[in-house]
Amino acid sequence: MKWMSIDEYKALSGLDDGAIEDLISRGKLASKVEGGVRYIDPSRGASAVIPAKLKELEVLKEMKNISVEPMFVEKTIGTIINLHEKVLDAKDETLASLKNENEFLRDALSSLQELYEEDRKTIATLQEQLKLSQQEVEFMRRKYKLMWNKTIEEHTSHAST
Repeated sequence: MKWMSIDEYKALSGLDDGAIEDLISRGKLASKVEGGVRYIDPSRGASAVIPAKLKELEVLKEMKNISVEPMFVEKTIGTIINLHEKVLDAKDETLASLKNENEFLRDALSSLQELYEEDRKTIATLQEQLKLSQQEVEFMRRKYKLMWNKTIEEHTSHAST
């Protein structure tokens, strides 16, 4: 085990005094004091000092060396094509469903228009009948008024004679 002074360790690692003291207090670095000088064991705390980004870069470097089997690629492409076909089938089913729904709505609207026309004709007929009935009632009212007036006149003329 080779010990080095804190100044040498700072120069080697690029860490400041506060960071080194933090690592020592957390037990990530081993240290000792000899002759009033503090020494660090760099081999023991190397994993705590190496930045996480360097570890990520190592993982990425290792991943570049990974080879993919042709069978895996073929299966993946096949899966993607199957999913695409299913999406297209679902789209076609949706379009067919929408066309059927539109046809149904068009037929329903046509039926409602026919019913509306029939109702308009019925209303016109009923209005005409009402008008005729009102005329007939008016005619009957005048007829009865004349009859009662004649009856009253005859009754008054018989009573005075």
